[in-house]
Amino acid sequence: MYRSHTCGELRLADAEKEVVLTGWVQKSRKLGGGITFVDLRDRYGVTQLAFYRDLDADLYEEANKLGREFVLQVTGTVKERSSKNNNIATGDIEIHVAKLLILNKSDVPPFTIEDETDGGDDIRMKYRYLDLRRNPVRKNLELRHRIAFETRNYLDKQHFLEVETPVLIGSTPEGARDFVVPSRMNPGEFYALPQSPQLFKQLLMVSGFDRYFQIVKCFRDEDLRADRQPEFTQIDCEMSFVEQEDVLNIFEGLVKHLFKVVKGIDIPELPRMTYAHAMKYYGSDKPDTRFGMEFVEIKDLTAGKNFGVFDDAEYVGAICAPNAASYTRKQLDELTNFVKRPQIGAKGLIYVRYETDGTLRSSVDKFYTPVDLAKWAERCNAKPGDLILILSGETEKTQKQLCELRLEVGDRLGLRDKDTFNCLWVIDFPLLEKDEELGRFFAKHHPFTSPKKEDIEYLDSDPGVVRANAYDMVINGVEVGGGSVRIHNSDLQEKMFEVLGFTPEKAQAQFGFLMNAFKYGAPPHAGLAFGLDRLVSLFAGLDSIRDCIAFPKNNSGRDVMIDAPSQIDIEQLKELCIEVKKSE
Repeated sequence: MYRSHTCGELRLADAEKEVVLTGWVQKSRKLGGGITFVDLRDRYGVTQLAFYRDLDADLYEEANKLGREFVLQVTGTVKERSSKNNNIATGDIEIHVAKLLILNKSDVPPFTIEDETDGGDDIRMKYRYLDLRRNPVRKNLELRHRIAFETRNYLDKQHFLEVETPVLIGSTPEGARDFVVPSRMNPGEFYALPQSPQLFKQLLMVSGFDRYFQIVKCFRDEDLRADRQPEFTQIDCEMSFVEQEDVLNIFEGLVKHLFKVVKGIDIPELPRMTYAHAMKYYGSDKPDTRFGMEFVEIKDLTAGKNFGVFDDAEYVGAICAPNAASYTRKQLDELTNFVKRPQIGAKGLIYVRYETDGTLRSSVDKFYTPVDLAKWAERCNAKPGDLILILSGETEKTQKQLCELRLEVGDRLGLRDKDTFNCLWVIDFPLLEKDEELGRFFAKHHPFTSPKKEDIEYLDSDPGVVRANAYDMVINGVEVGGGSVRIHNSDLQEKMFEVLGFTPEKAQAQFGFLMNAFKYGAPPHAGLAFGLDRLVSLFAGLDSIRDCIAFPKNNSGRDVMIDAPSQIDIEQLKELCIEVKKSE
């Protein structure tokens, strides 16, 4: 038996017990008077070990040679500490060590394995197995486990079956880029790694499984951000004989269950917001509703004053920042530079201060009178002490810029509290979006999303106005999940492929197995997938999903710990019938 207890469970009630502990040396402290304390750490906590020269000189000397991260087994007696530590659960006791066994020595770690480490992101990712010893990272993975466990528990009680679907599938180039896998047994042919189990879960509905779920790895070969990884995990679900409302109720229940059980928070009923409303008032289909500052259109109030920036603009939009009229010139310049960044692309920023004495001052006083500014303030529901910020230009482009400005100001004003959770459903998405350069429509969600019944008639005449039976769950401005009611009728599915520019031959080649399956009695069905990584990062208050993934990739899609991706041996490539051109 390596241990009788963990390093996190002993308490004062265990005093005088003989115990055996194992773990890693967190730190050691050599005190005067022949006393050395060593903090021993395992997954469960930290326990202080005490070595006294007067009691055992040899053991004391051996303890003074211990380095950080040495792996130890100690045998000793639990004693009450004379100087207690209220910051740890075991802070009332210590172990008077009688026997010390070094199970393994350790080199000096490349960074301190503490809650607040001195290691930067790159070095911590290179030595991720050491980073995982730190409490914050370990707690994130424990939280991930809890969320996954409670998800399975909830869905099981709702009669969902967990079914595994294939990882090696055919490529579907209509979505994001696939990761492809060469087939040695089928020279010149390739598998793809699934971007989602979409087709298979629909086939499971045709098979009569009724309610399916899977916590599943998915893969997309796309550019990375803080909330994206080349491989990610979905809580993937599908249901038969349901409409949109059924799906929303079931999975609203799941999120309420997770918040209640995992965080002890009661989430109210989720409001519904249409896509059109979200874009008009937030400039985003994933609005952060923890704070106000909704967009206000003031184009009609700005016209005819010979100010070309507004007169020539298709759209003039404002947000009202509460209690920000005291912003200094430097702070306003910072916001102006923020919206001018290439990623945002605004040409400038107009502001109006609503001073506490009721006067209005703006950066366009030359063109607009106090009476004009008062109308703007009234439209924006501004109060004395508020700051109005205005952008103008093409409607869609400017709304996106105003969205970024709103979020930045919300951050600066402390309105985006990570411990406050605002959840909502965004519904009634467009079914299609048009690529003007290619002159064709693409599916906003995927080609199997059902249009709203009342909009089907427009698929031929005006596809751009057709709305989808699609829905996203948004928490604090993050899309954590989304799905749709699926097309289950072969004729409508063929019409959808036609609108998307598929020839019958192409549709049959890529999706023939699904269309053929629909001919054998496909039930009405709908589904949804949550991003587990995003959900965990929100619960943990993280800025990046990398911190809740055990072995993540960096922003270049590389695993710097194992140095992947890497080159393949030429002989292995030849087996795969992949020709390698020799460098000149």
